[in-house]
Amino acid sequence: MLLTREEMVFDFGGHKLDPVKDRATIAWAVNQFLYGEVTGIQIGHWLYGAPDLDAARFLSRQAVEEFQHVGNFIRILEILGEKPGEAHPVVRYLATGAMPDSWAEHVALEMAIGEGLVLQAFYAMIETIDHEEITTILKRGVKQEERHVEFGERRTMEAIQGKPWLKRRLLGQALVTLFAVGRLEAFMKRSLPQDHPVMRQLPDFVRHSVAMAELRLQRIGLLDGPLADIPMSKKLALVAEAFAGKAVESAVKKRLSPFLAPLRMVGLFREKRLTDTYLDDPLVRQNLMRAQTDSDVGSEPGETRQGLLGFAQSLARKASLAN
Repeated sequence: MLLTREEMVFDFGGHKLDPVKDRATIAWAVNQFLYGEVTGIQIGHWLYGAPDLDAARFLSRQAVEEFQHVGNFIRILEILGEKPGEAHPVVRYLATGAMPDSWAEHVALEMAIGEGLVLQAFYAMIETIDHEEITTILKRGVKQEERHVEFGERRTMEAIQGKPWLKRRLLGQALVTLFAVGRLEAFMKRSLPQDHPVMRQLPDFVRHSVAMAELRLQRIGLLDGPLADIPMSKKLALVAEAFAGKAVESAVKKRLSPFLAPLRMVGLFREKRLTDTYLDDPLVRQNLMRAQTDSDVGSEPGETRQGLLGFAQSLARKASLAN
């Protein structure tokens, strides 16, 4: 990754959350994660539009890992004695409401920036929750999230090379993401118990997370300097340019779609997929594809199969209790 773990970790001063006394607060945080991991279904969309076999293989592995995390977070809620609940509107917006329209937007906004923020929250929960099984589960997830962030960083840098217009568009969208995350600070001050030594630090943690996301934007190459040096008028212009550009593209595609549909049926004006390009793909031309076992998909041998089995068993238990 372009940021080290030492840079990203926030120092809570050794204060801990008790899984009994603070279980409602921990469960609220876990439910935000749970919603985010369920949005792993969106990976199917990007897998269909993957630009090359390397990306497709990575996404197929990531999809399994995200659903593995769903089972892990359900297990944490079981440990806490809490039921799954709704996610905060800001989390829902960032995870699904602001779903990108292009591959570049996906790797930049969802993987590099979005999963980078999620990764910091993983670090924070590992640091503060005083429960060995819960932190062990989270530590397994961290290794996978780090891979997702690194992939997003690398692919973003590739996508923006020689495309200043794309760099501006991604930065404009990223500014909206950072603004939305900042709104969580006000929510935490208003809704979480401020007499707890960990809770009191959460607004500072959110500000630190936003600062690290800004640093990641700089190291990726989307941002040339500190955001504080950019006048508000220019920030608003970047946001307006980004979303106006997306709106125009969407309108043009919608208007032209009826006319292009017959031509696409005979192979014209059709977006190329891997089924069209795989023979020229570097992994095929250089004979780099290898047989893949189940243990390749998880971070440890058997981890994926066990994670999915645990998820299925958990859902089955809940269904039997409901009946």
